[in-house]
Amino acid sequence: MRNGVVIPLIFGVAGVAVLLGLGKWQLDRLDWKQALLADIAAQIAAEPVAVPAQAERVRDRYLPVEAAGRIGARALRVLVSRKRVGPGYRLVSAFETQGRRVLLDRGFIRVAEDIPAPDGAVTVKGNLHWPDDRLSSTPQNDVAGNIWFARDIAQMAEVLGTEPLLIVAREVSPPEQGVTPLPVDTAGIQNDHLNYAITWFSLAVIWAAMTGAFIWRTRRAAKGAGQ
Repeated sequence: MRNGVVIPLIFGVAGVAVLLGLGKWQLDRLDWKQALLADIAAQIAAEPVAVPAQAERVRDRYLPVEAAGRIGARALRVLVSRKRVGPGYRLVSAFETQGRRVLLDRGFIRVAEDIPAPDGAVTVKGNLHWPDDRLSSTPQNDVAGNIWFARDIAQMAEVLGTEPLLIVAREVSPPEQGVTPLPVDTAGIQNDHLNYAITWFSLAVIWAAMTGAFIWRTRRAAKGAGQ
């Protein structure tokens, strides 16, 4: 094999090996993420417990809870959109339970619908949550206009006079007419490892094809020059 082919071949083999290794690493990460999501889903769906006296963000995230009490009359409107439904609001209100005031994410209503007034005692089953709604492009909440773009727990708690603790309702009994609970699930947890793996494996194929094409052209040119 001519010297002009050896170096491209070495780079080609090394590049393919690196790209295949990155693809394999992403597949390993995919297995890890799927196991993690399964654990979170099981935790979310577990039997509910009483709201802890001192909740901790890391330990109690997704903790299923059950509480009885009354929903406050004021509702903060968090702008959201649902597939096949359209734009609407999450309603976040104060929830008075066992001498405490916490935040309650009641669920979804359409933009054009009136906010239902809470009436009487209810039992709420849901999950504690510390949502990460805010991105770099997320506007600041319009507190005066009651249009919220992110569930900023501390700010909501200050406005409603509650503890900085949020229950996201899974079930409200008796149910609120016109309000559809949007329970916590794993859909919002990013899991792009399969796409990354496909990208790396595709690049490995492209790299191998380009290396082969380059070597073929080099050998053909060398053969033509030797004639």
